[in-house]
Amino acid sequence: MKHKSDGKVGKRVEFDAETWHAVHRLSLDTVKSLQELADEAFRDLLKKYHRPVTLKDALRQSVRMQPANEQPKATVHRLRQRG
Repeated sequence: MKHKSDGKVGKRVEFDAETWHAVHRLSLDTVKSLQELADEAFRDLLKKYHRPVTLKDALRQSVRMQPANEQPKATVHRLRQRG
Protein backbone atom coordinates (compact mmCIF):
# COMPACT_ATOMS: atom_id res chain seq x y z
CA MET A 1 0.00 0.00 0.00
CA LYS A 2 1.18 3.49 -0.79
CA HIS A 3 0.68 6.12 1.91
CA LYS A 4 0.49 9.63 0.51
CA SER A 5 1.44 12.74 2.45
CA ASP A 6 -2.15 14.07 2.37
CA GLY A 7 -3.46 11.14 4.41
CA LYS A 8 -4.71 9.11 1.48
CA VAL A 9 -3.80 5.48 0.87
CA GLY A 10 -3.28 4.05 -2.59
CA LYS A 11 -3.92 0.48 -3.68
CA ARG A 12 -3.91 -0.94 -7.16
CA VAL A 13 -6.98 -2.93 -8.22
CA GLU A 14 -7.76 -4.81 -11.41
CA PHE A 15 -11.03 -5.01 -13.33
CA ASP A 16 -12.12 -7.43 -16.01
CA ALA A 17 -12.64 -5.75 -19.38
CA GLU A 18 -16.45 -5.68 -19.21
CA THR A 19 -16.48 -4.10 -15.75
CA TRP A 20 -13.84 -1.56 -16.74
CA HIS A 21 -15.82 -0.47 -19.80
CA ALA A 22 -19.03 -0.16 -17.76
CA VAL A 23 -17.29 1.89 -15.04
CA HIS A 24 -15.54 4.05 -17.61
CA ARG A 25 -18.83 4.74 -19.42
CA LEU A 26 -20.46 5.59 -16.07
CA SER A 27 -17.67 8.04 -15.27
CA LEU A 28 -18.17 9.75 -18.63
CA ASP A 29 -21.97 9.85 -18.28
CA THR A 30 -21.91 11.21 -14.72
CA VAL A 31 -18.89 13.50 -15.24
CA LYS A 32 -17.20 11.90 -12.21
CA SER A 33 -13.66 10.63 -11.96
CA LEU A 34 -12.89 6.99 -11.29
CA GLN A 35 -11.74 8.07 -7.81
CA GLU A 36 -15.10 9.72 -7.09
CA LEU A 37 -16.97 6.61 -8.25
CA ALA A 38 -14.71 4.35 -6.17
CA ASP A 39 -15.17 6.53 -3.07
CA GLU A 40 -18.94 6.42 -3.50
CA ALA A 41 -18.95 2.65 -4.07
CA PHE A 42 -16.82 1.90 -1.02
CA ARG A 43 -18.88 4.22 1.21
CA ASP A 44 -22.03 2.39 0.05
CA LEU A 45 -20.38 -0.98 0.68
CA LEU A 46 -19.37 0.00 4.21
CA LYS A 47 -22.88 1.31 4.89
CA LYS A 48 -24.38 -1.96 3.62
CA TYR A 49 -22.36 -3.93 6.17
CA HIS A 50 -22.96 -1.38 8.96
CA ARG A 51 -19.31 -0.38 9.14
CA PRO A 52 -18.36 3.15 10.15
CA VAL A 53 -16.78 5.34 7.49
CA THR A 54 -15.56 8.26 9.57
CA LEU A 55 -14.12 8.52 13.07
CA LYS A 56 -17.29 10.30 14.14
CA ASP A 57 -19.38 7.37 12.86
CA ALA A 58 -17.11 4.89 14.67
CA LEU A 59 -17.43 6.77 17.97
CA ARG A 60 -21.19 7.05 17.58
CA GLN A 61 -21.43 3.32 16.86
CA SER A 62 -19.22 2.38 19.83
CA VAL A 63 -21.39 4.41 22.20
CA ARG A 64 -24.48 2.58 20.96
CA MET A 65 -22.83 -0.76 21.77
CA GLN A 66 -22.87 0.07 25.51
CA PRO A 67 -26.14 -1.13 27.12
CA ALA A 68 -26.06 1.73 29.67
CA ASN A 69 -26.50 4.17 26.82
CA GLU A 70 -29.50 2.48 25.31
CA GLN A 71 -32.72 4.44 25.59
CA PRO A 72 -35.64 2.34 26.83
CA LYS A 73 -38.21 1.78 24.16
CA ALA A 74 -41.62 3.19 24.89
CA THR A 75 -44.32 0.59 25.12
CA VAL A 76 -47.88 1.25 24.23
CA HIS A 77 -50.54 -0.65 26.11
CA ARG A 78 -53.88 -0.78 24.49
CA LEU A 79 -56.94 -1.80 26.41
CA ARG A 80 -59.28 -4.15 24.78
CA GLN A 81 -62.63 -2.67 24.05
CA ARG A 82 -65.43 -4.71 25.46
CA GLY A 83 -68.57 -4.56 23.55
